[in-house]
Amino acid sequence: MRSTQKPYDGVSLCAPITVPYERFSSETAHWWAGEALKKLSLETGLMPNDFDGIIFSSFSANPDTAVGIVQHLGLCPKWMDHIPTGGASGVMAIRRAARAVQAGDASIIVCLAADTNHIDSFQKTLDNFSRFSQDATYPYGQGGPNATFAIMTGSYMRQFNVSREDFGKIAIAQRANALSNPIALMKKPLSIKQYIEAKPIADPLHLFDCVMPCAGAEAFVVTTPDIAEKLGLSTVKIRGTIERHNAFSEDTIQYRGGWAKDIDDLWTSAKCTPDKIDFAQLYDDYPLIVAMQLEDLGFCEKGKIKEFINKTDFTITGDLPLNTNGGQLSAGQAGAAGGYQNVTEALRQAIKQPLGHQIPNSSIGLISGFGMVNYDRGVCTGAVVIEADNIR
Repeated sequence: MRSTQKPYDGVSLCAPITVPYERFSSETAHWWAGEALKKLSLETGLMPNDFDGIIFSSFSANPDTAVGIVQHLGLCPKWMDHIPTGGASGVMAIRRAARAVQAGDASIIVCLAADTNHIDSFQKTLDNFSRFSQDATYPYGQGGPNATFAIMTGSYMRQFNVSREDFGKIAIAQRANALSNPIALMKKPLSIKQYIEAKPIADPLHLFDCVMPCAGAEAFVVTTPDIAEKLGLSTVKIRGTIERHNAFSEDTIQYRGGWAKDIDDLWTSAKCTPDKIDFAQLYDDYPLIVAMQLEDLGFCEKGKIKEFINKTDFTITGDLPLNTNGGQLSAGQAGAAGGYQNVTEALRQAIKQPLGHQIPNSSIGLISGFGMVNYDRGVCTGAVVIEADNIR
């Protein structure tokens, strides 16, 4: 199969930034965005006027979008975008920013995600998350992602003979990876006994199946190789990407995502296959979604995930290092910044600057996103294959 995608030549990803997460914060999302921009400036020498483009993602910056953030941060871009698609935002930001750089619409674009977490932030987000949720589930007493993912997880387990022990292996491996990450919020080892016996949340989900909401910010820069070289920044290049929304709406209960529609295009455009991937940073709000992505992105056939999980070591030194900073399940989910966390960690591993331990080989990586779960499914999906380019 021949890909119809135009290559992402002349584009570099660089300068991954993470502002350490906090369980709760009295600050606003705007403050967290400012902290990310300040940290980015300190590490790159770039000042606010140097950024001629910005992409912003947030749940708690309301009523502001990218427009308000531009004013708050003192930026003056000639190009901007607002991507409010949760866990898919990071991959979508890469795609949008890369094409803008190729077109000459902007030359240094900061991709920025930030969210705060007050005591009532999560409830406020849920209350106004989507019209589908407000109309189709809240009136009947069901609310929030735990209930939705409980339905999806239970159905998936029955359909593909997956057990809680199988999902537990994913959570436990990511916790092991988090132990070397100094800013991960969950730093105690997790055993299968602890996983299985943890507090029930919404059958079949238990405590360690669920991400912990927190506050934080993530950022990275999309620019040209020449500009990155002048700034002395290590870079990563894009080998191929895909994006799809509202895929397989005919499925009664979601068991696959949009990746499955475009998997051939991804690997063809990337001139790569899953067995050549050195590490994977997959969106991980629940173990189910990690399993779904592993199947739909071609690491194993649909229905073979149980066998794949049990024969694969997902730790940093394993067969397929997975979410090497611990992922959201162990590092925390800072709202929309959770959709950028897998991007920044992938970039850091590729340029040999991880938060924790460096994986043995990090030349080619896969980043995958999943977001905007309405009342019965996640609507937005995307993925990108990256490769280390110039390491300085």
